[in-house]
Amino acid sequence: MDAMSAVVDSGGVIPFLGAAAMTQKETQTKEKVERENRTTVGSLFVDDARMTCRSVNVYYGDKQAIRDVSIDVGRNEVLAMIGPSGCGKSTFLRCLNRMNDTVDICRVVGDIHLDELNIYDKSVDVVPLRAQVGMVFQKPNPFPKSIYDNVAYGPKIHGLAETRTDLDGIVESSLKKAGLWKEVSDRLDQPGTGLSGGQQQRLCIARAIAVRPEVILMDEPCSALDPIATATVEDLIAELREQYTIVIVTHNMQQAARVSQRTAYFHLGDLIEVGSTDRVFTNPRHRLTEDYITGRFG
Repeated sequence: MDAMSAVVDSGGVIPFLGAAAMTQKETQTKEKVERENRTTVGSLFVDDARMTCRSVNVYYGDKQAIRDVSIDVGRNEVLAMIGPSGCGKSTFLRCLNRMNDTVDICRVVGDIHLDELNIYDKSVDVVPLRAQVGMVFQKPNPFPKSIYDNVAYGPKIHGLAETRTDLDGIVESSLKKAGLWKEVSDRLDQPGTGLSGGQQQRLCIARAIAVRPEVILMDEPCSALDPIATATVEDLIAELREQYTIVIVTHNMQQAARVSQRTAYFHLGDLIEVGSTDRVFTNPRHRLTEDYITGRFG
């Protein structure tokens, strides 16, 4: 690896410090938290939090997958969660709208609030919760229905449209927000499964938007897409941030640098470091974070 590899985004270059550059940065690295210390470092909490998580632990049977994670998700921010495969980032993401409830052996302990609502309170109905906190999955999964019905399905079952005119307006608005309207407006009756991979993912984003969420969760939304489709989705994420709070899991550190304002690094079930994306990538405070972003492992 070069002494100075880089993440490039539209705003410039965020340098990654390679091993050969470490001697030049001795004054920065000598105070770093050592690998054996698993306590989270960085800025866990924010002033204007949309979601708050405190002491979250997740178990699959007897195996603990997430250990004592506390973090805030800020209003109208993109929080990127990064880390090697199996580190727990997708498991934690699924806690944020109780998708882990669908796994019989999964048990979640701790507090997660959406504004003032404790989402794990026994009185909470998960159906409207998952409308408030929508999910976009790794692989596009349009329904075997028309493009129109893919977007209209959620508003219908949640009673968000009283008339066909209302429904038409929701479908058009959602497809426009997802950057897909111009490409499909003349073929709304055609199957959503007939779209390209990138278009299908944007259709799934439109479907999530249609039920008026407050938070959108994205689990590696571009991993199955080509570079052009990936760039389109990343541009869309930047636009959606103006109206929604977004949490994205990604293995692509360049993508995390391009789209997010804060980054959280997970390792073997522990939240190791949280901070502004620029700071985490250019001057990580924990050696495990530094190891990952400089390519020593992962």
